[in-house]
Amino acid sequence: MKLEPIIGLEIHVQLKTESKMFCSCDNSGEDKPANTTICPVCTGHPGTLPAANLQAVKWSVMAAAALNCEIPTFTKFDRKHYFYPDLPKGYQISQYDKPIGIKGYLDIESDQAGTKKGKRRINITRLHLEEDAAKNFHSPDGRETYVDYNRAGTPLMEIVTEPDLRSSEEAKTFMQELRLIMRYLNISDADMEKGHLRCDANISLSQTDGNKNGSKKLNPKTEIKNINSFNAVKRALDYEISRQTKLWQEGNPPKVQSTRGWDEDKGMTEEQRTKEEAQDYRYFPEPDLPPIKFYETDSAIDVEKIKRELPESPQQKRKRFSEQYEMPADQARIITEDKLLASYTEAVISELTSWLADSGEMEGTAEEIWEKNKGKISKLAAKWITNRLLFYLNRDNIKISDCKISAENFAEFITIVYGNRINQTTAMKILDEMYQTGKDPSDVMEENDFAQIDDLAKIKEAVKKAIDANPLQVKQFKAGKVTIIQYLIGQVMKETKGKANPKIVRELLEEELKSAD
Repeated sequence: MKLEPIIGLEIHVQLKTESKMFCSCDNSGEDKPANTTICPVCTGHPGTLPAANLQAVKWSVMAAAALNCEIPTFTKFDRKHYFYPDLPKGYQISQYDKPIGIKGYLDIESDQAGTKKGKRRINITRLHLEEDAAKNFHSPDGRETYVDYNRAGTPLMEIVTEPDLRSSEEAKTFMQELRLIMRYLNISDADMEKGHLRCDANISLSQTDGNKNGSKKLNPKTEIKNINSFNAVKRALDYEISRQTKLWQEGNPPKVQSTRGWDEDKGMTEEQRTKEEAQDYRYFPEPDLPPIKFYETDSAIDVEKIKRELPESPQQKRKRFSEQYEMPADQARIITEDKLLASYTEAVISELTSWLADSGEMEGTAEEIWEKNKGKISKLAAKWITNRLLFYLNRDNIKISDCKISAENFAEFITIVYGNRINQTTAMKILDEMYQTGKDPSDVMEENDFAQIDDLAKIKEAVKKAIDANPLQVKQFKAGKVTIIQYLIGQVMKETKGKANPKIVRELLEEELKSAD
């Protein structure tokens, strides 16, 4: 018996508008004292009237367009009824039958069998807008619950996928790609640990004969809640796949829908409730909010304009870096994980063409030099950005926008490295000082006498000293142990304080060793 996971996600994205969804309260209450960013509207006082935040609606239309959704001619709000301490009105203003986006999709990379070029299309059922609930805090003994209404009324975008995901790794990847899109659109910080991005995972197992389509039958699903990180998405689903597989093997697969909570400390899901049917929320249209029309001349929201002005997505930028700059795919992925770092990299590459032309070391115009060498140059620049510059930024927990190294200075640094004017060790020393001081690389080289030695006579003298001082290693080389030359290169570099051109050092060493007695 072969079992295939059938996974769908329900994702909530907290929008970072200045005010809440249906009132003018400050929308940054998460770090404020409890119950200080509230008003009669978001706490459900009788007689108050909501007013829709058009910025939140515009951003939701933007997200729907970025996720390839169809956007209908109008949208409306509905009341979703349920009773819980964090819901002051006794209902939530949400959307039911007229969401902002439908029938969208997001392509992700996947290692699943049968995928084309590692790509999988995950269909999106709907995208709608609603208000967030308050936040409950339970006392340690469980006898009391405290409610902070600062979060009540925060704009919340819900994205529901089709049950198209087939592994925990795919679910994690989907969440990571979605977070990137939200950040590129600049509509949410999308930080899972802070609750800006939340995920409920629905999973069931289905018998399959091994073909890529699997079974069409959907068995009773289990909803997993309390997933607070990308790694938790994967671990929770892996655990649930294992638990349900065991039930199937015992001849007792799940027969009713259930809800389970993920316990990070225990590394397992725990049952919260079971239900024979979907809960009845008694939706009906919100009478205090008129429908919002799209596509009409007097519409407050211009859908076509939003679509035209969509920024380049991280997936598009990743592809362009690989194709236009001939940058290795793994480096392009790392760089485009951060929108600001991607912009910095583009600025560096833009400056590089001029620096290479002005260096006088290569023939042709800036454009000709770039076209002929762009693959090597982009790879070198990306290598130093991802291996070294990111190391500094992560170590000091700062953003690229706060880095003292300007794009122009970094481009000059890459030009110096590309022209073999310094060796690797010296390059790292120079970049380190650039990071600390913000100085340009030429000044750092001059102040520290870091200029590379290319003088053949000086290098030859250091080579002869290394050979005379290490007769045993010379004998080993002549006996066939050619790798010993690395030791001798190190001795020459030590003699020249790391400033000798390593390429010339190797050539002269090989020449001297062959001619030595």
